[in-house]
Amino acid sequence: MPRPLRVAIVGSGPAGIYAADALLKSEVAAEPGVSIDIFERMPAPFGLIRYGVAPDHPRIKGIITALHQVLDKPQIRLFGNVDYGTDISLDDLRAFYDGVIFATGAMADRSMSVPGIDLDGSYGAADFVSWYDGHPDVPRTWPLEAEKVAVLGVGNVALDVARVLAKTADELLPTEIPANVYEGLKANRAKEIHVFGRRGPAQAKFSPMELRELDHSPNIEVIVDPEDIDYDEGSIATRRGNKQADMVAKTLENWAIRDTGDRPHKLFLHFFESPVEILGEDGKVVGLRTERTELDGTGNVKGTSTFKTWDVGAVYRAVGYLSDKLPKLPWDIDSGTVPDEGGRVMQETGEHLPSTYVTGWIRRGPVGLIGHTKGDANETVANLLDDYANGRLHTPAAPAPEALDAFLAERNIRFTTWDGWYKLDAAEKALGEPEGRERVKIVEREDMLRASGA
Repeated sequence: MPRPLRVAIVGSGPAGIYAADALLKSEVAAEPGVSIDIFERMPAPFGLIRYGVAPDHPRIKGIITALHQVLDKPQIRLFGNVDYGTDISLDDLRAFYDGVIFATGAMADRSMSVPGIDLDGSYGAADFVSWYDGHPDVPRTWPLEAEKVAVLGVGNVALDVARVLAKTADELLPTEIPANVYEGLKANRAKEIHVFGRRGPAQAKFSPMELRELDHSPNIEVIVDPEDIDYDEGSIATRRGNKQADMVAKTLENWAIRDTGDRPHKLFLHFFESPVEILGEDGKVVGLRTERTELDGTGNVKGTSTFKTWDVGAVYRAVGYLSDKLPKLPWDIDSGTVPDEGGRVMQETGEHLPSTYVTGWIRRGPVGLIGHTKGDANETVANLLDDYANGRLHTPAAPAPEALDAFLAERNIRFTTWDGWYKLDAAEKALGEPEGRERVKIVEREDMLRASGA
């Protein structure tokens, strides 16, 4: 009787779990069956859903419910706190599995070549997000001394950063933020947040719901300058062809024509301002210099040689995430992705690296919403199954699941399991209960391991 197809998935965020789901829904899952092990370097699963989504977005975190249903399936095992490249290598994985899918996502900030970017008070948005999301591998404190703050970028991460900076700590307390984050936000002195985009309202990458949520806070006055509402032929075409872009533009138009209210914290959304320099004194941020831009007819912009200096004490760049290079895999340094064709990892020779696949942000870069990841996973899995059907997968030396267990035991690797996640989940909910909160996130890695029964 043929044994089940053995597949390793590296990364337990939506990309990895959607790939597991696609495998479980395939014909192969019925006969001869599939056996899937998911490896995750954090002690807890769910990737950027746990460590990249703002705590005041429980709606998005609701996706975890759907992911839970997949990980509950008996054909899947979770190995948390196991780091690819340190604890386990590609050669190790090849010994145990027919195929390996990498779904590792992105946690670092994309660089930005603006003078002054390295000043004290200039931060990457991803680092700030990791702090307020209780990531165990970042510092427990965050300097929030600036009264006026700039955020560079017009995507949802920029909105998250601006909103968390503009809200009060008590507004965020009902969420899952840990005690160190609450204490840090209580000390936040920011009263003015300025978000900058170098193009116009039609080119903003906000999703309409995220944008409208900015205005729901009793403490945040959202302000848009009427002069920033401008469209050229390219912008009008974008609005006609993209319902979301049109909804975003309409929301911004409505905010631009209303009277400014008296909510205590001001959040300005600026368009047609391109950052050219972060200004410093004694090594610290004291301002931002921007160049006014104008539309060129195509929806792109050109500089006008008109400059403005903004009085800010901190700058956050939210210009995109960047994936970490994965050992033993080819790498495109410009896009920060693994080269692929349909999810098959491609070598410089133009040949497929046998039995090796990618999906999600490590494949196509950190773009798109969580839902886009599903189609990606389906394509990758379809090609893996095609290779399986046509005898193109290599044969592992030790495909029995117990062989992997023995390997981890021999290496003395402490790992968490899916049962362990249920224990950690219960521990976090118990921490929240006395305060009437759904949960309080456990931050320290050692505490997570202990709560998980690693």
